[in-house]
Amino acid sequence: MKKFLLLIAAIGVSYVAMPQKGKVTSALNYIDQGILDKAKENIDQALLDEKSKDWFNTYFAKGQLCQASFKSENPKYKALYADPLTEAYASYEKAMQLDPKGTVKKKMLTGTVYNSLAVNFYNQGSSRFEAKDYAGALQSFQSQIKLTESDVYVGAVDTGMYYNAGLAAVNSGKFNEAVTYFQKCADMKYMGITPYFNMSEAYLALHDTAKAESVLTGLNAKFPNDKNVTLQLIDLYIKSSKNDEALKYIKVAKESDPNNASLFFAAGIIYLNEFKYDDAIPELTKSVELKGEVYDTQYGLGAAYINKAADMFKAANEIVDVKKYSDAIDQANTIYAKALPYMEKAHELKPDDVYAMRSLQELYYRLKMTDKYTVIKAKLDAIDKK
Repeated sequence: MKKFLLLIAAIGVSYVAMPQKGKVTSALNYIDQGILDKAKENIDQALLDEKSKDWFNTYFAKGQLCQASFKSENPKYKALYADPLTEAYASYEKAMQLDPKGTVKKKMLTGTVYNSLAVNFYNQGSSRFEAKDYAGALQSFQSQIKLTESDVYVGAVDTGMYYNAGLAAVNSGKFNEAVTYFQKCADMKYMGITPYFNMSEAYLALHDTAKAESVLTGLNAKFPNDKNVTLQLIDLYIKSSKNDEALKYIKVAKESDPNNASLFFAAGIIYLNEFKYDDAIPELTKSVELKGEVYDTQYGLGAAYINKAADMFKAANEIVDVKKYSDAIDQANTIYAKALPYMEKAHELKPDDVYAMRSLQELYYRLKMTDKYTVIKAKLDAIDKK
């Protein structure tokens, strides 16, 4: 009789446990049918029951549901989990931890589950990046990387994911992480010279000019025919205020690329910032000749003339002799007049730019161009009132 009762008790235990494990099977069936809310109800119940809450299949099913939630176009199903892909990843990992025999792992390898999840993370990262959620994009790409480096991932590794992670890291201000990812790209010879440039920029953002420079100076041996190395060095030296080094490399670059307007513009701006207007003007003039439809160049040349004229005007005020003073003022106004066509062109290229408008206001006033002065002043007044 005791044995009979024990048998009944055993049957009773089995009878109670099976329906909860059956919830997992039901959830998987609902997922296949696309009825995700019902699937979640069953998974939630299974996770509460003592007999199924630590069952590996429960977490495998939850992972499947989370992935389905992410891919669904139904807003109600998409909202089932706040971060469905992270939940899916955690669920699959939990399933494998709870399964010492490796049944789930074999199922995931056969079904290339981590391959599909990696694609999901890539798509999520791309969408976040486009939405300018760079921190979120980085998180997605990092998860993609972890998945593809896992022994449950089947197939070749997508090298582009490291570059994507690097870009997301840069845009989210995590420059040390960016360096790591770009170095990985460089080691894998992905995208040639580009990751080295990205790495240098990341080091510069970290205010480590020495490392930024060392990355670039070693590239001539690796990429001897790439002119962009010199251009990147020029940019680096300008950003780090090493003007002499920048001008040295600009000179070298001009020899092999004499019609590059950007080189003359760069040299002109360096001289302009050093208040060497007589050196800046010919460089900027050449840049305008080579490529005239550029706001920055037109504005830069106009500013060089204005600043030179302002210095002349200031010097004239020190002159006591009336005749010499008058001549000096005339000479200054002549230089102001030379600025006019370039500043007007800058205004034409960028009509809403207040810097060009304010410069024109000053020029029209000094050159006694009353009508134009009135028009530009009215525009500026309207902007100031906003």
